[in-house]
Amino acid sequence: MANNMKGPGIFLAQFMSDEAPFNSLSTITKWAGELGYKGVQMPAGDDRLFDLDKAATSKTYCDEIAGICSENGVEITELSTHMLGQMVAVHPAYDAQFDGFVPDAVRGNSKARQEWATGEMVKAAKASRNFGLDVSVSFTGSLAFPYIYPWPQRPDGLVEEAFAELARRWTPILDVYEENGVDIAYEIHPGEDVFDGATFEMFLDAVNGHKRCMINYDPSHFLLQQMDYLAFIDIYHERISAFHVKDAEFNPDGRQGVYSGYQPWLNRAGRFRSLGDGQVDFSAIFSKLATYGYEGWAVLEWECCLKHPEDGAREGAPFIEHHMIRRTERAFDDFADSGVDRAALRKMMGIE
Repeated sequence: MANNMKGPGIFLAQFMSDEAPFNSLSTITKWAGELGYKGVQMPAGDDRLFDLDKAATSKTYCDEIAGICSENGVEITELSTHMLGQMVAVHPAYDAQFDGFVPDAVRGNSKARQEWATGEMVKAAKASRNFGLDVSVSFTGSLAFPYIYPWPQRPDGLVEEAFAELARRWTPILDVYEENGVDIAYEIHPGEDVFDGATFEMFLDAVNGHKRCMINYDPSHFLLQQMDYLAFIDIYHERISAFHVKDAEFNPDGRQGVYSGYQPWLNRAGRFRSLGDGQVDFSAIFSKLATYGYEGWAVLEWECCLKHPEDGAREGAPFIEHHMIRRTERAFDDFADSGVDRAALRKMMGIE
């Protein structure tokens, strides 16, 4: 039986708001289903979608949530714990910014914030199991990223200690995910300590090659770093268990390049675009993933500095559907099989 990708799915985080139909599970999943999506990736911690505490303790509750989705023609693809994973490791330079994403009780207290985030990550593992999901998507957080450019020169051992600390924080969480049979597919993303293949390998080594340490493949972040995003699949395909379908473009000029000069998104050399409006070669990506038998979801993550989000969402489902490849179960030239036996084969080659 051929291995086939699932989709199209849509990540709901960028669409949630306090206005209908984006303010409740029933209405936003109906909206997604009517656009042609078959799955929804749901951010854990947004109470407008589901209660994480209940989901971690009650399969009945999770069945009810899944039932609402099913009534609207979609299923849950993965739980997203991006913001929770981010809080597992926050460099002090980012304390003030990230404190806006956590409960009042832990603001201004980095240790309490980390403990809270770790507890929420554990809940998400149990909730994923109760939803019947095998994969979640997340961030690693960052301790070393402010030192990404080596000026002033980084002290010897700083990066190694950062990854050792990441491992100390993440290994117990990964162990809980293993107990629940759920991957953490980390989105490899600038701003995190794991932002390319080299840093993923460093993290994977630090957690001793943990079985549940996987990748959420998002080519947009690789294009903006000018990486070979197709070769990345060749190298790491065995660790890819989730896929964000997101486009981007990179247009350097005499004023700016990869770092984009502190400019707003509209004026950056590197910027995210709606599907089909950027430079990512999705035909090649979908072919690569099909070649390696990727069976997970293809999930639209919409981020664009120009196009209206509802237009991007409307165009996204058919775009993904068009690019998905149903793998063949027979070779195209099977019709020409002569069916000769071993003796005939040896005779053809002149072997006595």
